[in-house]
Amino acid sequence: HVQLVESGGGSVQVGGSLNLSCTASGYTSERYCMGWFRQAPGKERKGVAGIARYGTTTYAESVKGRFTISKDNAKITVYLQLNSLKPEDTAMYYCALRQSLYCAKRRPMRAADFDDWGQGTQVTVS
Repeated sequence: HVQLVESGGGSVQVGGSLNLSCTASGYTSERYCMGWFRQAPGKERKGVAGIARYGTTTYAESVKGRFTISKDNAKITVYLQLNSLKPEDTAMYYCALRQSLYCAKRRPMRAADFDDWGQGTQVTVS
């Protein structure tokens, strides 16, 4: 049984920074992508950033240059550094695991492609 536990959300002023982390347990395969999605009230869940087991990263256009995803393979832990935060970054942020070597192939990440999800952590920018 795979479990994903996120931490690090909170409230921050415009232009501020946060660091999110997510650790997966119960997953032993070398084939995985870890991703971050976000969902604002009344909106669909969208991909923010993903990182595959062997280091390939993908970012949504709206966060490129501001957010950085990284990982620790030893613990299957993924981090998301959020810088230069804007009010439109306000959302619930979800960590997800896809049981594949790829986060996405030549297209944005899709929530439907991911197999396991965390509970979410709120990020509020004002």
